[in-house]
Amino acid sequence: SHVSRLYAHRLIPINDNCQTPVCLPTKNDATAIINNPCVSRSSNFFAASSLRFLLRVIVSRRNRASMNLRLGAHVWCVGLLVILRACYLVSCASADRAVDAKNSRVWGPGVEIPDRATLPARYFFIEPRDGENLKINESQKYDVHIIGQSRFGSCRYRLNQVDRHDGSSIIRYRLAESCSDVTIHVRHNGVHLNGSPFAIAGTLYSEQCYCPQGSVEEWLETVGCPTGDPQIDMDLIPFRAINFSSLRTRMIAQYDKPGSISHCNYVILRNQVHRRCYGQHTGFSKFMDTILLSLARKFTLPDMEMFVNLGDWPLVKKGGPSRTTGPYPIFSWCGSDDTFDIVMPTYDITESTLENMGRVMLDMLSIQRKGLPWAEKHPKAFWRGRDARRERLELVALARRYPELLNASLTNFFFFRDEESEFGPRVAHISMHDFFDYRYQVNVDGTVAAYRLPYLLAGSSVVMKQDSFYYEHFYRKLVPMRHYIPFEADLSNLVQQIEWARENDEKAREIRDNANAFINANLLPLDIYCYHALLFKEYAKYIVSPIQVQPGMEKIEQPEESFHCPCERTTLPRDEL
Repeated sequence: SHVSRLYAHRLIPINDNCQTPVCLPTKNDATAIINNPCVSRSSNFFAASSLRFLLRVIVSRRNRASMNLRLGAHVWCVGLLVILRACYLVSCASADRAVDAKNSRVWGPGVEIPDRATLPARYFFIEPRDGENLKINESQKYDVHIIGQSRFGSCRYRLNQVDRHDGSSIIRYRLAESCSDVTIHVRHNGVHLNGSPFAIAGTLYSEQCYCPQGSVEEWLETVGCPTGDPQIDMDLIPFRAINFSSLRTRMIAQYDKPGSISHCNYVILRNQVHRRCYGQHTGFSKFMDTILLSLARKFTLPDMEMFVNLGDWPLVKKGGPSRTTGPYPIFSWCGSDDTFDIVMPTYDITESTLENMGRVMLDMLSIQRKGLPWAEKHPKAFWRGRDARRERLELVALARRYPELLNASLTNFFFFRDEESEFGPRVAHISMHDFFDYRYQVNVDGTVAAYRLPYLLAGSSVVMKQDSFYYEHFYRKLVPMRHYIPFEADLSNLVQQIEWARENDEKAREIRDNANAFINANLLPLDIYCYHALLFKEYAKYIVSPIQVQPGMEKIEQPEESFHCPCERTTLPRDEL
């Protein structure tokens, strides 16, 4: 062991940070190496598994050779050197590898189409690579500058960097006003990365600018949105000829339940938004107002009429009156297997898109910020939330029976206040970023689908999701055991699933990585805009009644500063609106 430690010093540093050489302990060498972060955090599952297998073979051989101490020592030393060298090549070497500017990748809408994709906060990605074009798994610091001209002089912006757990980074920036003649400079150690500087041909409009660039069809094609979505296709099947001339009065009467149902009737005509709301609690109309106004600033919305449910529960039940009258076309933020509601992205993920780098602290980009390395996370499942469903109380009870597997507590009591003495005490809220100090995240329904799921899937832990008949707009594309670990609605197999994840660590991390990739392909800010645009485009095709502003509707105005922008081309001049 003295010889192996001596050569380990010469070959590779093996402390937690892979920087300062330390001696291996003379006891439990196998456990020390297997659990070493150099091995455990390796993104190469096959190589890491091979290291562990080789180590166990060598240790076994060492034990069998204990009758011959010299042979045992030689086998151990040679094997250890092989393992340490392989560990270095698989994972730890990234700390010492230099970033190659030509091989490193810079991509995303914030550098590729920032003049076409106007977002509240534009964003792009950087993946560092070395001279052999291998990904570097250690975060880097980048020097990013946006140079351009605005009506106030130089382009003004705010910018930040989000380092992700896989070594890549998200760069996002928010413009103070529109900018032209823009170049985006991305450097590492003073050297431009591949493609930098990025010269932008068109004007970068700020989010508040009313500068619609063509029709919804043109915008969808220009920014590269998907041409279809399975959830949209399913939702619109029952609605092939929507005649509000006959439906409107019946729909208003059907849902005239002010104490329990709130909804709004919208009309979009000539890219202007009008609405009339019904019910006692109509404050959530602000979320629908905001996304419609934001879309109208980017392209010309199709003329259409729509009803929007402002509550949590979907409204249009299958069976009953819908069997004879046909279902009513109502938009909701959540769907269920027993309703016909047309599902939109939730108000939560929509607001986080609109307020990115604004007043919200949690969004689909910032949630990807790296936290504890996997090896340092608690090997438990974690949950916090309010008492919105009986299963949440049962989850707390389960955590008390299996504290070594599950940490679950309630932060507030509202629906089951009389049971606080049994399932309390309530605990303090914590930041969702701190959730990811645990390896496994439990997602249990609230009053409807738990709207936290996108953020959990984007984090650095693996998600365990309850089976449910509620769904959000993206659920149809999720695959159990590829993007999350499922468990029964009654929690009956949750403990077994946690135990499975602990016993199958590499598979669990693979599921986590698949979930991260899913989020980056489907639920980032541009994706949320794309889904709304595609949904409204397809929906408007099936309206056969004339589009007219109805009596009692109010016009929802664009912000006054929206019309102070020097637009290169707008679909409709302001004086024609």
